[in-house]
Amino acid sequence: MRVLVADDQDLVRSGFRMILSSYDGIEVVGEARDGDQAVQLAERLRPDVVLMDIRMPRVNGIDATRAIRSNAALQDVQVLILTTFDLDEYVYDALSAGAGGFLLKDAEPDEIASAVRVVAAGEALIEPSITRRLVETFVAARPGVPAGAAARGIDQLTDREREILTLVARGLNNDQIGERLFISPATVKTHLARIMAKLDAHDRAQLVVRAYESGLVKPGVM
Repeated sequence: MRVLVADDQDLVRSGFRMILSSYDGIEVVGEARDGDQAVQLAERLRPDVVLMDIRMPRVNGIDATRAIRSNAALQDVQVLILTTFDLDEYVYDALSAGAGGFLLKDAEPDEIASAVRVVAAGEALIEPSITRRLVETFVAARPGVPAGAAARGIDQLTDREREILTLVARGLNNDQIGERLFISPATVKTHLARIMAKLDAHDRAQLVVRAYESGLVKPGVM
């Protein structure tokens, strides 16, 4: 499992390299001091995961995440956002840009290694309920967020797909959605794949963002 660490602080990069290198099956293949370098190294090294700080000079982590996730040649490169606070407006932007989740910088070593493995497998790192709380907070604070494009994507969904997307945005996992709708988790997974394709979403976290930004789900409404 190949990891690229992007952070403008030398000490932080060195710390993550030391921690991750102590785990079997994880190799730190590069370090970037800013977002521009992170994108360049991602293109050259093709890591499985980029640990991406948000606040960096030249190109920030959000723009770097967007550049990586929108590059078809890097579709297998996952991004894990590094942050100091779990409820951070910039984390919301990073999830919207395609990050697979976020990790607190003061996380325990085992949590860091586990997070890298989860994101490398293409799974959303954070619990849907936490994603929902994050999205609700910042969608509610941004009444001017344009919903036109997101709404058009929602219009492409079938009634069943809208129903499933709503439940995803409310924090239910596949098993819980299946129980609620009397369908199998495998069927839920198939529907989610179609929803992601229609909404151009990379993962579950982005689906939650799309659901709120389009107005399909209202902040604070369960």
